[in-house]
Amino acid sequence: MSHQRDTAIHLVAGGVAGTAGAVVTCPLEVVKTRLQSSKGVGLSPPSQPPPPSDNTANARKVCSKITKHQEAKWGYRRTMGAMFAYSKQADRMLMSYNCQVQQCARAGHARTASRVSLIQCIRHIVQTEGPKALFKGLGPNIVGVAPSRAIYFCTYSQAKAILNENISPDTPIVHLSAASAAGFVSCTMTNPIWFVKTRLQLDGQNVSALQCIKRIYAKTGIRGFYKGITASYMGISETVVHFVLYEGVKARLMAARSVDGIPSDHRSPRDFLEFMAAGAFSKTVASCIAYPHEVARTRLREEGDKYRKFWQTLHTVFKEEGYRGVYRGLGTQLVRQIPNTAIMMSTYEAVVYLLTTHFNSSFYENT
Repeated sequence: MSHQRDTAIHLVAGGVAGTAGAVVTCPLEVVKTRLQSSKGVGLSPPSQPPPPSDNTANARKVCSKITKHQEAKWGYRRTMGAMFAYSKQADRMLMSYNCQVQQCARAGHARTASRVSLIQCIRHIVQTEGPKALFKGLGPNIVGVAPSRAIYFCTYSQAKAILNENISPDTPIVHLSAASAAGFVSCTMTNPIWFVKTRLQLDGQNVSALQCIKRIYAKTGIRGFYKGITASYMGISETVVHFVLYEGVKARLMAARSVDGIPSDHRSPRDFLEFMAAGAFSKTVASCIAYPHEVARTRLREEGDKYRKFWQTLHTVFKEEGYRGVYRGLGTQLVRQIPNTAIMMSTYEAVVYLLTTHFNSSFYENT
């Protein structure tokens, strides 16, 4: 009975913690997703067109050969005929020039989108789409974050308990294996929700979640909702690093408490601040190490067939945009993850402590 009660406590605590973090940091999530996409936020500094090439200069000279005197002398038909004859070469050269300008503009957009400040991105989204656009995807996020975090924390707790009974308890291997199992189960069960959320955040129009789901299903069927799941599996490495570091820092904090003679089941405001700091630190390190999978996952969830597989996506992004493209949106991700993780972990610990105290559970006696 006590074991089932502890499982329920983790389910509730994980759901509440994930929801709290998602609601507070939703605008940063939208900006981060836009930056990671191939289209960017849609805001780029004005770029100067490339200098005219020799071919363009020749085209302009060819067009300028028909003077007003010749126009009057030849008459309308002869003038138009001459212009048509000369314009064939000029059109080809000017079309080449225009293509160069467009390619330069697209390349400049891809390179400068990641250099636009966070405030400029938010201001641009508000001006072009309205304040509500900062909370695009919040519905699927709220719907998905509670079961996702609940499944994750519950699986992590159960896997950790099982491993502690069979191998040396509370070792890095236990935390690593439990985090991997939790990440795999959570990604598999909730990927369709995150896929819809990403599509909504990338969409520049006011499309409802139901309309988005219908459109995805009509085009690709059920399999379409699992596009990018390979990148999500690769992202398990981030979660593994995060929880291994968090458990290590938490163990040191608990050891310091025992040295000071403080009971392990006692909690104070200072303890929750320490949990917030531990969560923020571990998540920051993990995000920097495993961030490229986030960019690949967002690109895979875009509409179109340019990005098909995980490694192919990373190779394409790196080839076209360099290492900056692989880390686009990292600054926004860190700004978002620090408060999100701090809120999530502290809320999780607070809810677990309150429910454990209320139901007189023995959870903290076993950790």
